[in-house]
Amino acid sequence: MSIAARRRHATRTILLDRALEALPLFRLSDSADESSISYTLPDGGRWRVLPRPGDRLPGTFDQDVYVELWRRFHEAGEPADGVVSFTLHAFLRSITRRADGRTYGQLRAALTRLQHTTLESLAAYHDAATGSPMEASFTVLQAVKIERRRSMDRDQLTFFPALAAAEPGEAMVTLSAQCRANIAAGYSSALSIQRYSSLSSPVARRIYRLLEVARSEGNVTWRVALSRLAEQLPLTQRYPSHLLRVLQPAHEMLISAGLLRDAAVRQQMREWFVDYVLATRSA
Repeated sequence: MSIAARRRHATRTILLDRALEALPLFRLSDSADESSISYTLPDGGRWRVLPRPGDRLPGTFDQDVYVELWRRFHEAGEPADGVVSFTLHAFLRSITRRADGRTYGQLRAALTRLQHTTLESLAAYHDAATGSPMEASFTVLQAVKIERRRSMDRDQLTFFPALAAAEPGEAMVTLSAQCRANIAAGYSSALSIQRYSSLSSPVARRIYRLLEVARSEGNVTWRVALSRLAEQLPLTQRYPSHLLRVLQPAHEMLISAGLLRDAAVRQQMREWFVDYVLATRSA
């Protein structure tokens, strides 16, 4: 097996920061227009996601960029400085997006947004180094540098028409030191890139990430209040009937993909709950 093939095999499953995975970050409704995300944990910890002034919250495209960045981090051997490099064209192809002027712009914007969106933890984000919740602010990306190809390279591209429009620039990003430290300390959850990519719904992809947090904590079932699940995803809908219309197609997709054995929404007294039964990994 070639080195490249071994790397692809090794990164079919990637590790993500379990602390960050359990907290809301990516907006999942294109109709939403919140200026921030606020989430209060059962123990009283508070979490906020604050976009840069004039920008919006990270969204569904940003969620896919985030996962792909960690895949590349692991494929690169988890470099100590947290830096991963790639061409914009190759990155878009990896997340099965058409590489054109519009998607190049989307990718540049997503990387910039992940660099400048502030994640504020008030005893909410678990710091594996101290074993306790952290009170600090950080970002998903510490640094982003995007360069267009050197003029000499662009001159040479005229000899290769197929590449002339396909390689508009190269990026070098530095992933969060906090997230890298948690993963290195074993405070992580595992994600199958193949399974994640097979889910066409952003809501199903986000639920899959939460299910893997539950699995990493040793659970084969997970019960969560419907209102809390809506905040964790997060979803803007608040009425149970509205939430069910969003969740049902995602649940069916996760069951069909072999990631869930069952998902049932039940009402007890005045509160609604979602009961998940996780499928075995071999499924």
